[in-house]
Amino acid sequence: MAVQQNKVSKSRRNKRRAHDALVAVNPNECPECGELKRPHHVCPSCGHYDGEEIIVSDDEIDLDEDAA
Repeated sequence: MAVQQNKVSKSRRNKRRAHDALVAVNPNECPECGELKRPHHVCPSCGHYDGEEIIVSDDEIDLDEDAA
């Protein structure tokens, strides 16, 4: 089992962790609805990606026809 030779000080430990911080995402505006969305992801509000409708919204589904 590995055993350290000397204690690592808080300063040295924190210097090593200086580049580990999370970076905030850069949201883009959806060209279809104008809402903010993550780049290269389907828009959560309208369901469009790259100009095509990927996810059909609940408003467009007619439940009466599907039940029959």
